[in-house]
Amino acid sequence: MEKKIPKTIDEYISEYPKSTQALLASLRHTIRKIAPDAKETINYGIPTFTLHENLVHFAAFKKHIGFYPTPSAITAFQKELTPYKTAKGSIQFPIDTALPLDLITKIVTYRVRETLGKKN
Repeated sequence: MEKKIPKTIDEYISEYPKSTQALLASLRHTIRKIAPDAKETINYGIPTFTLHENLVHFAAFKKHIGFYPTPSAITAFQKELTPYKTAKGSIQFPIDTALPLDLITKIVTYRVRETLGKKN
C-alpha cells in the first residue's frame, strides 16, 4: 500500500505517536514565532515553511527529527551543531531528547534574514 502524502502540516503531524507529535508541534510553533509571515505547505512530502523561497523543512523519523535549514545555515552554525548528526543541508535531532529550541530559533532567524536579504 502506498503511503498517502499529507496535504497540510496538521495532517502530517497527526500521523505520528503523541510524543513525536509534541516535538513536531513545538518545532512548528518555534518556526512560526520567528517567521510569522512564512507560509506553511508540504514540499517533498514534508512540512515546509516558505518565505519567498523554501525557508526550512522538517520531518519525523523513527529515531530522529530531521531539520532542513539549507547548507548555508548548517555552515553558519557548524560549531553549535557539533552534538548532532549533520549533512550538507540537514540536522538530526534525537527523538528521545528535548529539541534545542534556542538553537533552532537562531537558525530560523538566520534563514529569515538570509531570505529577506535576497529580496531586497
